[in-house]
Amino acid sequence: MNALLLIDLQNDFLPTGPLPVPEGDRVIPIANRLMPRFQHVIASQDWHPANHGSFAANHPGKKPGDLITLAGLPQILWPTHCVQNTPGAELAPTLDRARISHLIQKGTDPQIDSYSAFFDNGHLKATALHDYLRTQNITHLYLLGLATDYCVKFSAKDARQLGYQVHLVSDACRGVNLRPNDVAAALEEMKSAGVQIIRSEQI
Repeated sequence: MNALLLIDLQNDFLPTGPLPVPEGDRVIPIANRLMPRFQHVIASQDWHPANHGSFAANHPGKKPGDLITLAGLPQILWPTHCVQNTPGAELAPTLDRARISHLIQKGTDPQIDSYSAFFDNGHLKATALHDYLRTQNITHLYLLGLATDYCVKFSAKDARQLGYQVHLVSDACRGVNLRPNDVAAALEEMKSAGVQIIRSEQI
């Protein structure tokens, strides 16, 4: 069984948000076009408490882009984004939300970040995603969303480690590219993990 996994298509990651992914809005029409082709459409949602440790604002003297240690792991500090129950955490208004069959929230623990839709960054706790996919007998995942070099990459790699066949819809992803080659490196990392890179017209 196939499923489409939409990664973090939220207001705060769109070009007008506080953590804008360049051209992030351009993936929405592709997502809308693909959703009717899948019986199962799952969306992940960054859902941070206001005191989340990944926010630069919660570390006096620090700024976005600085590197700290959080829960024993290297952590890039980000602008405050996707705070629970705020408009910025909502899914993009132009996304056809009626076709989403299941929503997974992540990043709810203030002590550790969660790029992946499956686990926190330390793999200490799992979200409900893997259990849900198993109950639906889903074996093949098609991923798209934001951002290629963070939440998409870690979700895809975790999905492979859990045994799923994973297809990344490359034209329906955009990256942050803090360093110039981050997106290219992320694609190579995913390929090495067994992720198949495809384009939307191949579905």
